[in-house]
Amino acid sequence: MGKTIAEKILSSHSGQDAYANDIVIADLDFVMGQDGTSPLAIQVFKEMQGEKIFDPERVAMVIDHSAPSPLEGVSGLHALMREFARQQGLKLYDVGDGVCHQLVPEKGHVVCGDLVVGADSHTCTYGALNAFATGVGSTDLAAAMISGKLWFKVPESVKLVLNGRLPAGVYAKDLILYLIADLTADGVTYMAVEFTGEAIAELSVEGRFTIANMAIEMGAKAGLMEADEKTLAWVERHSRRVPRPTAADPDASYAWVKEYDVSSLPPYVARPHTVDNGVPVTEVAGTPIQQAVLGTCTNGRLEDLRIAASILRGRKVHPGVRLIVAPASRQILLDAMREGIMETLVEAGAAVVTPGCGPCVGTHNGIPSDGENVISTANRNFKGRMGNGKAFIYLASPATVAASAVAGEIADPREFLK
Repeated sequence: MGKTIAEKILSSHSGQDAYANDIVIADLDFVMGQDGTSPLAIQVFKEMQGEKIFDPERVAMVIDHSAPSPLEGVSGLHALMREFARQQGLKLYDVGDGVCHQLVPEKGHVVCGDLVVGADSHTCTYGALNAFATGVGSTDLAAAMISGKLWFKVPESVKLVLNGRLPAGVYAKDLILYLIADLTADGVTYMAVEFTGEAIAELSVEGRFTIANMAIEMGAKAGLMEADEKTLAWVERHSRRVPRPTAADPDASYAWVKEYDVSSLPPYVARPHTVDNGVPVTEVAGTPIQQAVLGTCTNGRLEDLRIAASILRGRKVHPGVRLIVAPASRQILLDAMREGIMETLVEAGAAVVTPGCGPCVGTHNGIPSDGENVISTANRNFKGRMGNGKAFIYLASPATVAASAVAGEIADPREFLK
């Protein structure tokens, strides 16, 4: 019987002929922790009597969630991470370097066929590069740092076949919001989702990152895509490691397969307070907003900033709106500056913050006031997600966020792209 991508990667890394629902102990290619999870992992590492990281070249920590530090206590946790990284000789990406889920692929730490874990739920982002990548807790992170291995229950796989091409003004973020609304927040719990079809093939690798990033929002263990020429070219530009493209067999067994035609998909918006509460933008158009956020590990890449700039060029942010921009990495910020994108955004009225998670996590930058409506390119809109449980968060594409920032209310970006 043939195998899915997930079954193949977990088989090759465990030395077992593994299929869905088998338990395996697998070797890890890369391990990552961020500043919200690494301090506890360091504590557990010591409690487990860990002495050395299994391979300093295959472990990294990132200070991105509360960067720069907003509090004395957080500064202490950052200092703990810096000292641990120094002692162990592992890579630490510090304040201003960017978001973990941008840096891990950007710096070449993950390639096709890899098995990667990170102590952050959106580690599934790297599935866009044909890797099995999934989030773990701090205790598992500690065990992984010591042993270079973890146990997995091989997930069942489902396949989403996305036919057609996205219309003008509709982007990867609209597509994944639509899929989550259709499948619901727990529609594929602990499953590996394979995204395939013409719509995926037409997307840039940056757009594919957006899709894979939000696989967790439908409950998935991992979101996976096969490697094509775009993938391999992207990996070659960013990594010195040799990719191992892994494709599903023609006779692989899936829990189910679902096909979509996305050729007439409209821009989508997820309403408060759940990600699967998505509707076409026309159903919420006219909703007043007070803050707009462009960035995060979902949509803070150069392509996203470029899309927003195409709408904001020659326009001004509405006087009743705060537009906050958080590039996903230092490199993206530099590239956007060289292209003139940052100049366009700042001239339009944007406030640019340090590359990193920015307002998304709600610890420092851009916490909204009671009753305010926020439209964001982030991946979650749970009550309190941005630091205030009395605010209302809408999720949308960079184009919709930029258009709304200009209009002062949720707006259809297609009207601004004519």
